[in-house]
Amino acid sequence: MEPANSIIDLYGGVSIVSEIAGVHRTRVSNWRRPRDKGGTGGVIPFKHVPKLLAYARENGLSVTADDFLPEPQQEGAA
Repeated sequence: MEPANSIIDLYGGVSIVSEIAGVHRTRVSNWRRPRDKGGTGGVIPFKHVPKLLAYARENGLSVTADDFLPEPQQEGAA
């Protein structure tokens, strides 16, 4: 479930990301779930991106806005 998996791991886990974003841990965990199972399919809701980017800048994490963009679906991909 990219890019959520990579972003969450880079920041140090669900608990840290939930603190930065100001949401419960289950919300962040849902970013890693497929849409058909109640998740976001790897998409981090845009409203959280500015806080996550600011944290990255302040803490020396190598993250850009482009890292939050979902990868385009390939033709024929499920």
